[in-house]
Amino acid sequence: MNGTGRPPSVLVLADARTRTEREALEAWASRERPGAAVATIGDPGITPQLADPDRLVEPVRVTWLPSSGRTRDLGTLLDPRRPSDRIQRLAVARNADRLRVTVGEPATARELDERFHSEEGGGSPERRAAFVARQAQLACDRAERQVLGDRYKVPRHVAEQIAASASFHEDVARIADEIDMPFPDALEGATAGLHELVAAQSPLAIDAFRAFVRPMHARAWTVEYDHADIERLRARNREHALVFLPTHRSYVDPLVLGELLHNADMPRNHLLGGDNMSFWPLGPLGKRSGVIFIRRKFGGDRLYRLAIKAYFSYLVAKRFNLEWYIEGGRTRTGKLRPPRYGLLHYLTEAVADGDRDVLLVPTSILYDRLHEVSAMVAEQRGAQKRGEGLRWWVDYVRAQSRNVGTARVEFGEPFSLRDALEDAGPGRAQLEKVAFRICTGINEVTPVRGTSVVSFVLLGLRDRALTLDEVVALTTPLLDVLEERGARGDLERLRRPSTLRGALDALVDADAVTRFDGGDEPVWSIAPDGHGVAAFYRNGALHHLIMRAIVELVVVGLTRSPEAPGPERLERAWQDALALRDLLKFEFFFHDKARFRQELREETDRFSAGWQERMGTQAEAGELLSQQRMLVAHRTLRSFFDAQLVVARRLVALDPREAASREELLTTCLGTGQQAVLRGEVHGAESVSRELFAAALDLAANRDLVDPGREPVHAARRAWLDELEEVIGRLRVIEALDRAALAEVLDGDDR
Repeated sequence: MNGTGRPPSVLVLADARTRTEREALEAWASRERPGAAVATIGDPGITPQLADPDRLVEPVRVTWLPSSGRTRDLGTLLDPRRPSDRIQRLAVARNADRLRVTVGEPATARELDERFHSEEGGGSPERRAAFVARQAQLACDRAERQVLGDRYKVPRHVAEQIAASASFHEDVARIADEIDMPFPDALEGATAGLHELVAAQSPLAIDAFRAFVRPMHARAWTVEYDHADIERLRARNREHALVFLPTHRSYVDPLVLGELLHNADMPRNHLLGGDNMSFWPLGPLGKRSGVIFIRRKFGGDRLYRLAIKAYFSYLVAKRFNLEWYIEGGRTRTGKLRPPRYGLLHYLTEAVADGDRDVLLVPTSILYDRLHEVSAMVAEQRGAQKRGEGLRWWVDYVRAQSRNVGTARVEFGEPFSLRDALEDAGPGRAQLEKVAFRICTGINEVTPVRGTSVVSFVLLGLRDRALTLDEVVALTTPLLDVLEERGARGDLERLRRPSTLRGALDALVDADAVTRFDGGDEPVWSIAPDGHGVAAFYRNGALHHLIMRAIVELVVVGLTRSPEAPGPERLERAWQDALALRDLLKFEFFFHDKARFRQELREETDRFSAGWQERMGTQAEAGELLSQQRMLVAHRTLRSFFDAQLVVARRLVALDPREAASREELLTTCLGTGQQAVLRGEVHGAESVSRELFAAALDLAANRDLVDPGREPVHAARRAWLDELEEVIGRLRVIEALDRAALAEVLDGDDR
């Protein structure tokens, strides 16, 4: 009621773009709201009709329901929002039920004015009319989701809303003053950045995008996931926006995850990706269906950085779900890469800007087999990366024309970003700690697959061929080790010969393994050029074995160390473990020293009960190793230490006063690494990898071994090389012991 005691007058605000829609909405208003005034959204003359603060503004829209022939609708993308007027009239003539009037949540003119002053600081009548129009369309969007489902939760007029806000103008003014740029120019630049970033979604564009990219993944994999996980995420999503942070092994990762969520009627994620994938027609379709293409390099462009921050703040405030790949690019080795912090930084700022929070969802996507691994391995050995484009897309689709196994999607327990930041504490390491929590969460839910265990076994034997029975016999103790550590995956199923045969066949198809059928029974071995591809699949399970590998190396170290009292030997072992942790810190994720020490103690308890009493002497430590059914350190860590060895040798060979660029060092290491493989100086070809050499250079830089200096630099490089050679010597001991333990399985051959 207004002050007169009469019901407030009603203004029906029609979101209509065609004559058919206007006629339908006017007929609805005449029937359902007799006596109400009707105006069209966007009409600049609407201001006088909002003079009465008690007037109720009710937004309405025509929602077009999908026809049974959905493919026919995709031809209407000339207007991504709705069909053309001619097509609308034909659609109504064929099936009048396709047209439905959707009514948005009404608001009084007073409430709209209060929002206008709160969000934009007020302004001219034209700005007020534009604000009311956006509010009406947003209300219709919310109501329309009740008809079309949550999968079509899409934002509209985002760039305009952000650019019109008072806070955005204040930030632009501050930056303009600091970089000495006129405010109008700065506002234009920041607004242009927003329009470049913002994904203008529509239900029809989403369906068109899905139809376009479906050939990239639909035939290649059967997607598996836990339905209970989805229901858990759906429940959490009712209160908080979700930020999915998956592993990145393939171009199709976002397509597999997106289709899974779509089929589960979850809201579509806003996917953040590099602009290298924005080629036609993938780019235009993707941008209109939730893909946010971000420049891969934008240096010191502060206005573009402001646009990213403002867009993140908007998405968080409106509780839209996000998705990006914290590794920054596809893994080239098969294991999780170190995290990139840029987007996490923007998200943290968005959460800090007000009383907001999001839930981070560590997500693992793991494939039985990937078509692109061979190309990635070739690139790691120096081949030129093929640029993305339409021709690339056509070839990629052709390669995905048949089923090659399953894609397993696992979701970790969502956790609050605000709580994680508080737990991490203030300081420069805060984001690193949050990112570490994300990455360890991903590793915890990454399951063990058949291709991982088979590759692990075959690579450990180099070029030796195995029968299926031998593969089963060698994987059994490995699965026991993984099961003791609580590794995810259907480990019981992996004990079946049929499952392992399927994994071997998948690796044969991937050119990682060869099968010889000319003898009494088939035998399998690593293909002559398949070591890198096999290592990719093996490395997906290494995080489950890293602590076991460190324990084995520490025990070998005790067999070589001088005799000493028990407490002294244990302290020596602890310091040795810390040194190994430091060597591997750019390859694997380790907890802080206190947690690491606890994990090491638990792992040693699993390795051998009563180990503290059984490692008192060199002989006892050696006996403890020889009693293990399978040793894993050489299979788990040799390629990483070999890559470090190649880099350390190159640095030692350099004049310490001579500067060398990172790219020059990587190129040189590729050549010297390949030579080391030919000479048998490193264990295998999987050690020759730009990504492994890059991590080794990161470690060297962390130890201040890369920048030129005088003799102390050379001495430090030499000390690192000596340290690596000593560790690799231990790995050779473990390999020899492991071969002896497997001699019975391998027909008495202890090579």
